[in-house]
Amino acid sequence: MSTLYASIRAAIADERLLISYHADERCEERSLTPWQLIGEFDSAEVIKEVPDSQPNPTILVRQRLADGTIILVVWAWLQAESKALMVTAFEPD
Repeated sequence: MSTLYASIRAAIADERLLISYHADERCEERSLTPWQLIGEFDSAEVIKEVPDSQPNPTILVRQRLADGTIILVVWAWLQAESKALMVTAFEPD
């Protein structure tokens, strides 16, 4: 497990997280709540890590919801605040 993923996972478990307006809107468009994605994070599969992403390191994860729907979620690590940020959520092409 990478340090970036571990940091984001620990922050989510400790409820040290933020949800961007963009992510909230994308969830609403798909009749989801961000909390559905947060609740399924432990079973997420890391697709890509971008530790040198600016302004914050990011990961892209694939998550399967209870109904089988696949959602891709971008999470950022806010080092200064030690918080995870849900950046966006979308369905794969």
